[in-house]
Amino acid sequence: NFSRVTEFILLGLSDRKELQVLFFTFFFLAYAMVLLGNLLIIVTVRTDPKLSSPMYFLLCNLSFIDICCTSVTSPRMLVDLLSQKKAIAFEDCIAQLFFLHFVGASEMFLLTVMAYDRYTAICKPLHYTAIMSRQVCWVLVSACWAGGFLHSIVQTLLTIQLPFCGPNKIDNYFCDVPPVIRLACTDIYVTEWLMASNSGLISLVCLLVLVTSYTFILVTIRVRLTEGHWKALSTCASHVMAVILFFVPCTFIYLRPFSTFPSDKHICVIYTVFSPVMNPFIYTLRNNEVKASMWKLWKRCRV
Repeated sequence: NFSRVTEFILLGLSDRKELQVLFFTFFFLAYAMVLLGNLLIIVTVRTDPKLSSPMYFLLCNLSFIDICCTSVTSPRMLVDLLSQKKAIAFEDCIAQLFFLHFVGASEMFLLTVMAYDRYTAICKPLHYTAIMSRQVCWVLVSACWAGGFLHSIVQTLLTIQLPFCGPNKIDNYFCDVPPVIRLACTDIYVTEWLMASNSGLISLVCLLVLVTSYTFILVTIRVRLTEGHWKALSTCASHVMAVILFFVPCTFIYLRPFSTFPSDKHICVIYTVFSPVMNPFIYTLRNNEVKASMWKLWKRCRV
């Protein structure tokens, strides 16, 4: 890397002090809810033997990824909201970019695996136990992390090979590929296409797979109107809500290589903050088994 830039300036969501205080309060509460809500899900699933099905195993992993995803951006953003100079070292910026795409892509793959789990449970109930065994679940989760790592390595290598010698202001509250590479002192036409085909297509393909899975599920539900299928459909409805919150903004941001909008940094808030906050509510408030297990855990803690 022939960079002469040693740090970047994060412009954040707003330069107005009164709004920065308001943002700090909101995002601090949101970050606390992410940590507490997802940790509660992890502890509940791990301590209740009744929640040993593949669905809850995958939900536990999703909660862990949500904690990692929001921890990549939120602590730094909270510090910057109270700082005069919102500077981040070049190496720290690249590290944030790497881990964001690592856990972000892993979550995309995991949500796709969760859709496959629901498809198998509803469309092939007699073979569900054999198809989604614990060993298969571990392999699928490991593949999600491996896929996220490979994706992030590609994005990071394409970024650090660019020369940065001029402007160093990033119009966002964290380091991400689109705003960072536009500061490079070279033609990034090919790089943008490569990155869009990487991040954008991953988001789009995963979204299409999810839509296809739920289409098959709806067709199956329409044919087999049993109580068990309606219960499974209720679980899928919460999954669809999580998918919309996460995939739609990601696809919008990463699938267009040559254009930026002032609203991009506000859209990023949806999948870096809102999605991890909402997942515990989406997956617990609509699931009686998880709520019952949490209540039993609360009663045990009080004794």
